[in-house]
Amino acid sequence: MPNSRSAKKRMRQSIRRNLRNRAARSALRSAIKRVRTVPGDVADAAYRTAERLLDRAASNGLIHRNAAARSKRRLKRVVTSKS
Repeated sequence: MPNSRSAKKRMRQSIRRNLRNRAARSALRSAIKRVRTVPGDVADAAYRTAERLLDRAASNGLIHRNAAARSKRRLKRVVTSKS
């Protein structure tokens, strides 16, 4: 357990951030899986949603911007092959 006030505050903040990041990462992974599993006519809309989530995750520091770009490129390839 933290002893100082600042350490207690840091612990509260890190718990809150951990929960927020975990939820965001889970939503991101679900959106990516949805793009890969849905049929071709729905895949484009699912891709747009996943792309938005990837960009948001990269801007918030959840994932690296190059990782987001790489994921978007791979997903786009999946979408184009379905149509």
